Amino acid sequence: MANRIPEEKVDEIRSGVNIADFIGQYVQLKKAGKNLFGLCPFHEERTPSFSVNEQKQIFHCFSCGRGGNVFSFIMDLENLSFPEAVVKVADFGHIELPASYQASAQPAAPKDQQQADLLTLYADSAKMYQHILVNTELGEPALDYLHQRGLDDDTIATFGIGYAPANQLLLDFFKEHNVDYQLLRQSGLFIENQAGELRDRFVDRVLFPIKDASGRVIAFSGRILKKSPDEPKYLNSPETKLFNKRSVLFNFDLARGAIRQHKSVVLFEGFMDVIAAYRAGIQNGVASMGTSLTNEQIYMLERVTDQLYICYDSDMPGQKATDRALKLLGDQSRLKLGVVQMPDGMDPDEYLRANDATKFQQVFEDGKQTPTAFEMQYLRHDLNLQNTQDQLTYLDAVLQQLTQLSSSVEQDLYLNQLVQEFGLNKDDLREQLRSLVGQKSVHHTQNAPVVDQAPPPMTPPPPSVTAMPETDGPISRVERAERLLLYRLLHDHDVWLRVMAVGGFHFIHDKYQQVLVFAEAYFKTHNRFDLANFTDFMTDQALKPVVTSLEFMDIASETSSEEIADLVNVIMNQQPVADKISDKKTELNAAKQMGNRELVSKLTLELIELYRQQQQVKQADNL
Repeated sequence: MANRIPEEKVDEIRSGVNIADFIGQYVQLKKAGKNLFGLCPFHEERTPSFSVNEQKQIFHCFSCGRGGNVFSFIMDLENLSFPEAVVKVADFGHIELPASYQASAQPAAPKDQQQADLLTLYADSAKMYQHILVNTELGEPALDYLHQRGLDDDTIATFGIGYAPANQLLLDFFKEHNVDYQLLRQSGLFIENQAGELRDRFVDRVLFPIKDASGRVIAFSGRILKKSPDEPKYLNSPETKLFNKRSVLFNFDLARGAIRQHKSVVLFEGFMDVIAAYRAGIQNGVASMGTSLTNEQIYMLERVTDQLYICYDSDMPGQKATDRALKLLGDQSRLKLGVVQMPDGMDPDEYLRANDATKFQQVFEDGKQTPTAFEMQYLRHDLNLQNTQDQLTYLDAVLQQLTQLSSSVEQDLYLNQLVQEFGLNKDDLREQLRSLVGQKSVHHTQNAPVVDQAPPPMTPPPPSVTAMPETDGPISRVERAERLLLYRLLHDHDVWLRVMAVGGFHFIHDKYQQVLVFAEAYFKTHNRFDLANFTDFMTDQALKPVVTSLEFMDIASETSSEEIADLVNVIMNQQPVADKISDKKTELNAAKQMGNRELVSKLTLELIELYRQQQQVKQADNL
């Protein structure tokens, strides 16, 4: 192919980009032994089992079995073709790639054609809506509204904001392009009446594109321009094959880099708050698609950070929402929590319009609170602290809050605040706190389930793992031998020559034999084994995790002739006989239970013969 990316250019890009830096955009990685670990982006988990080896430039998940190099990672994550993955990695590494190569980066054949068609539909819709907003008379009122809200043209372009006019255009646009009627029905972009006729869902609304983690438009949220008692202020796309509001965070695609840089994320209440913060330089902000975070959204954030700050409106409804969010996250998340409060009862968007970006940023520097500090302030609501009974109610509630703290230093800090405000004896407060902690401990013990031992701590698995997740349960002796021998074959050319000279050698498990076939072809054109290059060479995506998993085994760096001979012997001789003996024993037990004497006699003779063969193999090994 004329525009095919040369192998040497692929090698340059792969070696020029650190896989840990690239994957770090999507997964928060932490050092554990020789490798880096994080929460797997391919499946939901609570204990990190996704590992990256910087030295070998590969990744592997010990839970789901995914593995490969930097190109494999982004191909699997975003369903890209190999050329598309190379282009994306090159762009990340600021490595120049001629336009002729980029032109060859055609999309991979989609796993789901309808999903691919819907993505195209939404991309085209977003372009059309933004064009109407920015370049037409129809969009002028909406553009004026956004400018009055403080959004400049660069911000509008960054977020892809558009406008759906009162006279409906989208349906006619797609009809002109002969888009399939059934696809339009299922897109969520239109409303269907009982006669099956379609009309635009969004009319006279400013549209905020909702994007997935890869930055692809999958839905819209439309804000009405003219208030109407019959119309909601915001109208969101319905759930579709692309869009599940439980699994989406507004601005996550743009914020991910800043979240990684600042090692924290800010959760805002609305889209305009996120955009206002972005304009003011706080670019690690996201918003949920509902009133509270879902487990799916929490997991998205846990993959990229340890710290979350809640910045909701500072009026009473916003305070209540903050309290709910803290309780939800405290029960369901490993994230460290904090609160940022805007002054004067404002929401972030209002505060930025009333002040400048410097003051806005200063709030985030100086206004961070711990969850306990927020709760101590929030618990004052509806109480008159000049009243003795309300004082007692407040103090009891605060002390109950302090029982949740594991740090005695932190408890002491808040006790000092109570002493100073209410003029109380600190020893009395501490004694009351001890009593509440004791009551809580007794209650927990009485209601705790009976278990044999405490659950293991949430730490990454050790880097030395012999039973890999491509197998179902513990692997057999023969498979352990296959895995070790395959590793030696790939990394040591002397071992390769020796084993390839053994007549009739082959692996028992197909996946290892298939890797061996690829390796034979690979070594015809390559003088030495390069792991990352070899994983690209293999055209079977399912085999890449098999190879990368070998690299995470804990084995000696040196081999010996005796080790190789033993491995070949186990694969070709000992284990097959042992497997037959095991199977024959199972058959014999079944025959005994059925009382079939004739079959028992027959199987007993066959078992004796297998034992004889096994003994011969052992005697031959000792010669």
